[in-house]
Amino acid sequence: MERIANAVRPRLARAVAAVRPGAARLTRALGSRSPHLPRPRAVRTWQYTAGAATAGLALAAGVVTVSGPWDANGQRTAERDRAIALERSGGADHGGSGAAAGAPRPAPSAAPVLMGLDAATQAVGTKKAAPGGKPLSDVLGPLLGAPALGDSHAASVVDVTTGERLYGSADTTALTPASTTKIATAVAALSALGPDHRFTTRAAFEPDTGELVLVGGGDPTLTAHKEADSWASLRQLAADTARALQKRGIRKVTLSYDTTLFTGPALHPIGVNDNLAPVSALTADEGRTDNSASGPAPRVSDPAKDAAARFAACLKSAGVTTTSPGPSKASTRAQTLATVSSPPLADIVERMLTNSDNDIAETLARQTALASGQPGSFDGGAEAISARLTKLGLPMTGASFHDGSGLNRDDRLTPDLLTGLLVTAGDPARPGLRPVLTGLPIAGFTGTLASRYANGAAGVVRAKTGTLTGVNTLAGTVVDADGRLLAFAFMASGTTNPDEAQSALDRTATALAGCGCG
Repeated sequence: MERIANAVRPRLARAVAAVRPGAARLTRALGSRSPHLPRPRAVRTWQYTAGAATAGLALAAGVVTVSGPWDANGQRTAERDRAIALERSGGADHGGSGAAAGAPRPAPSAAPVLMGLDAATQAVGTKKAAPGGKPLSDVLGPLLGAPALGDSHAASVVDVTTGERLYGSADTTALTPASTTKIATAVAALSALGPDHRFTTRAAFEPDTGELVLVGGGDPTLTAHKEADSWASLRQLAADTARALQKRGIRKVTLSYDTTLFTGPALHPIGVNDNLAPVSALTADEGRTDNSASGPAPRVSDPAKDAAARFAACLKSAGVTTTSPGPSKASTRAQTLATVSSPPLADIVERMLTNSDNDIAETLARQTALASGQPGSFDGGAEAISARLTKLGLPMTGASFHDGSGLNRDDRLTPDLLTGLLVTAGDPARPGLRPVLTGLPIAGFTGTLASRYANGAAGVVRAKTGTLTGVNTLAGTVVDADGRLLAFAFMASGTTNPDEAQSALDRTATALAGCGCG
């Protein structure tokens, strides 16, 4: 605590003005919530309260000092959707930072927090036990052995600041990871493309044929909604395109659409499913038919055709009529009339992890493949993710990828790899990977953890959830009672009651938060 205070004191004053509005709002919000939160049952009240307060003060000091950039209201990017998350059980609509194009990327704001804790540069250290205190095995062992966690479970806990492995139980055993696969997808995509990368959708005019081609650039967040927030707007693209056509004296045009950026099957092996639309380089609002922004929803059967039809409707509203759109491919002679670009990849990764967005995950797997010289397909994405993680020096023994979302039951990851991914994302030498940590759902506040941890470590646990029939996983970070930032991965297979298994994993993470086992 003294080292942290000495490190942040010279710069603390400069940050106070920037964060005062956000701090005031957070104080009011927590003040209004606290009377309704039951007392934690997983750990003793004095131990959890003292540990959480100590850790919170230390981390808050680091964040206030140098964790920018901040938005206009003094809020960190990863927590900006707390109010929305509390209103919707499906999680926050992690709809961008609102930053203008070219603004500093939001997600790496967590970097100084980890560096302030003297983070080591190695991904994973040795398998030594936590020094002193109650052994983690005595705390976690009985919880992980709960009948609700089925007949096969594995776990790993690593100190992010030192890379020291504090606990392992079958941590090199490869199990079905479900949606925790998205952590691997995020690391691979950021490694391949960089956090500032943007995906561009364009309208191109063929001078020889007079054809207008809507060219998909693989932006999974393209939207046709009136309120686009910071995401690329199909309506804006149509308006700009109409103006460009009208300047040429064109008010009627043949319209087609180009999806050739991606290859291979569009339909995931699970088949038609409300959790994922057919994967396409051109899609608007993820092909959803109910105006939702996250969670399961009915999808259109052909996202590209649907997006082109919506584009045509917007063109008509702007004074340009079109033919019924059909598939085509833009030639090298096609002249770009207008473009719209996504927010930085950092924002897209955060949205993917917070909402456990399968559509984004599968698109990012394909984009990673293209950046790595592989075909933009399911197979190409799987190969590219594995290759990128291997290049980062992560423990890949037993790992097997078949998609980017974790919906494929043939995927295999180990707790050792999951904690390695999280620690690598916290490496101060790799600030471009920080969105992996800032995008993790916050217990009791955002995304897929918004309605969980009412009786546990709300606000202290940040983790990616994973659920398939018979599979429950949880992997993320937690600040323990001693103020240490820990990465953990808990995996269970053969579960029979998903709610009971989920509760068992939450109790385990809560116990880790209140342990003080060092």
